[in-house]
Amino acid sequence: MNAKKTPPSRQTAQAGDLAQLVGPRDKSLIVRLKAGDETHTHLGVVAHDQVIGSTWGNQVTTHLGKQFIILPPALDDLLRDIERNSQIMYPKDIGYVLVTMGIGPGAQVVEAGTGSGALTIALAYTVGPNGHVYSYERRTDMQAQAKSNLEHVGLLERVDLKQRDISEGFDERDVQAVFLDLPNPEDYVAQVREALMPGGFFGCILPTVNQIITLLTALKRERFGFIEISEIMHRYYKPVAERLRPTDRMTAHTGFLIFARPISVEEPFSDESKPAQD
Repeated sequence: MNAKKTPPSRQTAQAGDLAQLVGPRDKSLIVRLKAGDETHTHLGVVAHDQVIGSTWGNQVTTHLGKQFIILPPALDDLLRDIERNSQIMYPKDIGYVLVTMGIGPGAQVVEAGTGSGALTIALAYTVGPNGHVYSYERRTDMQAQAKSNLEHVGLLERVDLKQRDISEGFDERDVQAVFLDLPNPEDYVAQVREALMPGGFFGCILPTVNQIITLLTALKRERFGFIEISEIMHRYYKPVAERLRPTDRMTAHTGFLIFARPISVEEPFSDESKPAQD
């Protein structure tokens, strides 16, 4: 039997690609490449025709003789680059949300509180072309910003943007996961349960402890179990061999992440439904 051949990786930038231009002191910008276009920066003009066809990792030179390195952007780069008119979720939190809620290719996911669309982009990226994201937002300006950001990264077709108050409930049923980025998620736990498949995943993010306490009461009332509360710290190190040490600043508390699963019986375990990790 012949082994299945894997296609060769594309090593050069092509028209239509998103490209990250990294300049001095790691200052960067992300552009979509188009033949004949130019990107104007404080270091000079970058002609897209110079980038198209170049090998990733090479340098391109502006009309002022300044250099940028061209790289294919990671999801982390796309999220940090988006235009925003609200606080966005950090990649450190988004990554944990994706793995904890079992979100992968083909998943059907609902979120409420679209904001500027950082989590929406990550969800759309992760569910792939066979999955879908349904995102609810009350504010017109927020939804317009999120739509623009999704269009910029080429993921809008994987998302339905819906403008309305979720107190009316969700249109979707039997979805794998529902995530809320709202100040009062306790008001919508019943609506979440109606949308989720049996045993699905609920998640949300809250900034303060008193909000979590109120949510816990609502989750117990609506028969959610296996509740987890966590926060994630993230610290960078200076990548210099002669003086490797932590950077002076770190991304500490950005919010508490709360997860739970709908169950059909009173939870038969102790209040510590999910044991602490060793």
